[in-house]
Amino acid sequence: MLDTLNREDRLQLMRFVCSFAWADLEITDLEREFIVKMVIRLGLDEEEQQQVAQWLEVPPRADDLDPGDIPKEHRQLFLDAAKAMILSDGSVGDVEAENLVILDQLLR
Repeated sequence: MLDTLNREDRLQLMRFVCSFAWADLEITDLEREFIVKMVIRLGLDEEEQQQVAQWLEVPPRADDLDPGDIPKEHRQLFLDAAKAMILSDGSVGDVEAENLVILDQLLR
């Protein structure tokens, strides 16, 4: 399914994944590893990788995270990726769980 995403969708997915990594205001090493693996699985080019690296330093802007912009055919993928992100460090905080529930509701 990841291979069906176009450039815009790949970046949008990573924007959401990075925002979930920032939910508790810090990115753990395990979360960083998860993001690097996603970058590899998505086959991001150098420019896209640089953008993701910036999101690891500074969270994506909230204005750039509109769940309504996620294509319907990719909504489950985005939700699954967000869930995998928050589970990646073995600890799910209240804010992370709440954000996932909100995303799920907005995508339905």
